Amino acid sequence: MLNQNSILSFAALALACSVALAADPAVKKSDSGICHEKSSPSYSNTKKFTAFATLDECMKSGGKLPAGQAAAAVAPASPVVKKSDSGICHDAKSPSYERTKKFTEFKTVDECLKSGGKLPK
Repeated sequence: MLNQNSILSFAALALACSVALAADPAVKKSDSGICHEKSSPSYSNTKKFTAFATLDECMKSGGKLPAGQAAAAVAPASPVVKKSDSGICHDAKSPSYERTKKFTEFKTVDECLKSGGKLPK
């Protein structure tokens, strides 16, 4: 049997849920560490996440872009080292740096090398 307090508690819970849904964050970092903006096809499917106000904040927390999204969407705070899918570490001075589109981002060449990467020939 529901009393007036139960009904009010249920109404308050429903209101809190609707407010939470209406206030979706600008960026969701999934449990797998991928940063999804509202324009991302996976944004609405991402249920377990950490909320961020900007993509830059998400990336600085260790998040990464979804596969196929251009890295140029985020202006790095410092030069980025790109480890290509073939395991080559390219810093900004590398002739292949701009051509390297599919990569894992590192802050330093040393970090890239420690992850199993190698220097260009």
